Amino acid sequence: MLRGDHITVRYGEHTVVDDVSFQLEEGQWLMLAGPNGAGKSTLIEAIAGGAVYTGRIELGGKDIRSLKSGQLARKIGVLSQKNTVSYAYSVEEVVGLGRYAYRQGILSGGQDEDKEQVERALRLTGLEDLRRASMLTLSGGELQRVFLAQVFAQDPEILILDEPANHLDINYQQQIFSLIGDWLKTPGRAVLSVVHDLSLAKRCGSHAILLNNGKCEASGRIEDVLTPANLDRVYDMDVSAWMKGLLSQWL
Repeated sequence: MLRGDHITVRYGEHTVVDDVSFQLEEGQWLMLAGPNGAGKSTLIEAIAGGAVYTGRIELGGKDIRSLKSGQLARKIGVLSQKNTVSYAYSVEEVVGLGRYAYRQGILSGGQDEDKEQVERALRLTGLEDLRRASMLTLSGGELQRVFLAQVFAQDPEILILDEPANHLDINYQQQIFSLIGDWLKTPGRAVLSVVHDLSLAKRCGSHAILLNNGKCEASGRIEDVLTPANLDRVYDMDVSAWMKGLLSQWL
């Protein structure tokens, strides 16, 4: 569904992503893992069109550079880790913005399909009772659910997520990742996400890319990538012992 060949991103003389290739297939949840500064979010930005890169990124076999923004938005939905709201839009209005790529013109009214997709997104994320609430009154977890609903309303084939549950309480983390997992069960879909929490990556992901200093250290099935040997080398510590020590506090 999505393929990257020899992706490199440079800012001046600094190489942030260094010759990284990847492949995302239907039904996969591909996790981008690695320490801070590894290039995870920059790779996401390149795919989403927010960073200049060399190499080639293909969507359904087509170079994404050849696709118009509207075409891209119908295929790929992006959820950032930080979303801010400074106006008192309602939840329903913000979710409805996910249908922008399907509008025929700036003044065109909403179509029946738009309304159906918005209703479905509100239902999937449990926001039906908050549809008329002001965005300015919501908690952090509720805000992130609204923006996830906006992406669901967009009805893409691929979700790209940059730390979707970062800074959220564990109950909201569970909600967000469960919602994404349920969304992925529909055929013809795939997910690519940046994660810092290795436990969440192993629990939810099917495949992974382990990055370090912009380079790909390992890629493939998640159990073959997030191994003690790979993690110890990349993080320069005994990751397995640290994680087991944390777990032991609850046993």
